[in-house]
Amino acid sequence: MSRVALIGDVVLDVAVVALGPVAPTSDTPADIRLGRGGSSANIATHLAARGHEVTFIGAIGDDAAGHLVRDELAAAGVRARLAEVAAPTGVVVALVDADGQRAMRTRRGAASGLLAEHVAAVLGEEVDHLHVSGYTLVDPATRAVGAAALRAQAAVGVSTSVDVCTLAPWRAAGADAFLAASAGAGLLFANEEEAELIGDGPLEAALAALAARYPEVVVTRGAQGVVARRGAEEARAAARATRVVDTTGAGDAATAGYLDARLRGQSLVACLEAAAEEAARVVAVVGPGTQSRR
Repeated sequence: MSRVALIGDVVLDVAVVALGPVAPTSDTPADIRLGRGGSSANIATHLAARGHEVTFIGAIGDDAAGHLVRDELAAAGVRARLAEVAAPTGVVVALVDADGQRAMRTRRGAASGLLAEHVAAVLGEEVDHLHVSGYTLVDPATRAVGAAALRAQAAVGVSTSVDVCTLAPWRAAGADAFLAASAGAGLLFANEEEAELIGDGPLEAALAALAARYPEVVVTRGAQGVVARRGAEEARAAARATRVVDTTGAGDAATAGYLDARLRGQSLVACLEAAAEEAARVVAVVGPGTQSRR
């Protein structure tokens, strides 16, 4: 198995699924799940469940939420290298509608306090692959930290990947900011809207533009499945979901499924099939779908 390091946010995740029509000024029954969240942290736990040696690098506060997420990472078999900073641990509240789509309310909190010195100290230990979250790159406070880690690992021959992760903040920051911060990454993950933003055009044109910058590009398309290019090769896989409860973490699961297959040297088609299968498993439950696997 591979030694994988991931840089990103680990947060307290609150998923709220209304069980009836929302009463704006009163009470609405809901299914509420509280636990550990964060895009790269989700990917880390998926990869650890598949037997990879996984190190997660991030920042938390010295508070109850920080203790919870540290413990949950450890319980999932992830080596958590978390810096404690003078800020509250991040929180994400996912409001999930009847179709399983979610709107996120986010406070990055301590994640913005991640320092280059902490990352460099952890990455001084040998790894086979580095994955950097787009949340780290979109925040001006940590953008240079993530970008420097990508460059440093690529320079010593470590394979690297990056996930766009979020649409609205990158629309505000600008596609050029993402392209500059992720320069040199070997593998790009994005959903369709993110790909069209960063690639500056509709899907097919965006995919071609991104493939000219990154050796490998993977774009998830929800119910339309997933498409990827690896060099001159292109492949697609259909969505597998038959029941959608909550789409929280679906993209992270797809990324983890793809990375797991990729690190095992599997074909492009096999990697896409793994991505589609993992996304389908996660959307059938509330939350990111990482607590039940070990």
